[in-house]
Amino acid sequence: MGKERPPIIRDYVNVPPDRIGVIIGNKGEVKREIERRTGVIINVDTASSSVALELDPSKTTYENLFKAKNVILAIAHGFSPERAFRLLSEEQILDIIDLTQYIGSSKNDLIRIKGRIIGEKGKTRRIIEEFTDTYISVYKHFVAIIGGYEHVMIARRAIQMLANGAQHRTVYNYLQRERRRLKRREFKLWRSFNFEA
Repeated sequence: MGKERPPIIRDYVNVPPDRIGVIIGNKGEVKREIERRTGVIINVDTASSSVALELDPSKTTYENLFKAKNVILAIAHGFSPERAFRLLSEEQILDIIDLTQYIGSSKNDLIRIKGRIIGEKGKTRRIIEEFTDTYISVYKHFVAIIGGYEHVMIARRAIQMLANGAQHRTVYNYLQRERRRLKRREFKLWRSFNFEA
């Protein structure tokens, strides 16, 4: 008897209706690109606003299913496909913060906290992105972050500080300290690598 084929693995993502078209892309190009780069089959149901992912273990890996799902989750949380595709790299993660845990059900509080995180003309979000080498999306009541693990954790902490009412200057000082710490560590690693070479 021949070897049995491993079963098809399926996963599902619920997507806001206004993001379904972005996941599909112009003439289906975004959906096709995710499929091409991960080997995962994607079926979009516009009626239920959901995305089904199918993995054939004989053709691709579980890791690729995880990556495809993260790309779709990132787009569902407001990222452009170009930014979401960064998650196909090995060392990139997606982190999602639900702002309702900081504000309860008050719509006015949500607007205020989102305003603090985005800043005037996007200044605060841009500063966090630049200091941490991350991408940040503020969409509905979520803040989503894409980047390397440690950088994402620093950005997450900065966003939590703002959501908890910290002054912007305090948050910027925190980001500066963390950036200096990472740069010192990277320099030490670079020096040790060069001395060993």
